[in-house]
Amino acid sequence: MADSDKPARRLVEELDYRPTPIGPVSLRRRWVSAIDADVYEVMLGDEHLMSSLFTVGETRLAELGLAWLDGGALDVLVGGLGLGYTARAALADPRVASVEVAEYLEPVIAWHQEGLTPFGAALSADPRCRFRHVDFFALMAAPDRRWDAILLDIDHAPDRWLAPAHADFYGEAALGRLREALRPEGVFALWSDDRPDPRFQERLAAVFAQTDAVEVAFPNPLSGEASRCTIYRARG
Repeated sequence: MADSDKPARRLVEELDYRPTPIGPVSLRRRWVSAIDADVYEVMLGDEHLMSSLFTVGETRLAELGLAWLDGGALDVLVGGLGLGYTARAALADPRVASVEVAEYLEPVIAWHQEGLTPFGAALSADPRCRFRHVDFFALMAAPDRRWDAILLDIDHAPDRWLAPAHADFYGEAALGRLREALRPEGVFALWSDDRPDPRFQERLAAVFAQTDAVEVAFPNPLSGEASRCTIYRARG
């Protein structure tokens, strides 16, 4: 078949589109010429929630958070399902006994259960993994159990929220309630798209005995330079 006879590549393919209480969400597959490959994207209206083009931060969130834990049979709560990279990385740790994923957007859970996302079928089939259709922030206001690790990747940064109602969570009072949802020596880890914020680090240090902020660098094929994100960690 001559090149001129081949079907044209679809640059953007919408795999699903559904309304939610906070606006329409869609799952799409987009060909990116910089890497000559398709990437998956979760969109809230026109805003990117997650892209398989940049996943190092989501993976390192689980790896760095769990690195602060000793022992085995760990129970992990992941706040925000996205494309499943944080849950997948947590399940890759042989010490992890269970991963609960708190996801507010029901369509995102459905996409994984229906196998529309790259790891959805594997996560859905793993007996250690459970998807919960619940608001993470409401769960932290009244937790129904305790976890060894809570890994959060929902808002863009402690001061850049998907919804204004999330703002209170990043204050000392709410962080104190989250600490009570952790087992002794449990770890809270948070992904941020921004550089470390000294003000948020001070609030963490006022609640937890040990804290740090790890900058994670990763290649950006769109700019040709390195991009960075931050993983905050706290325990005790």
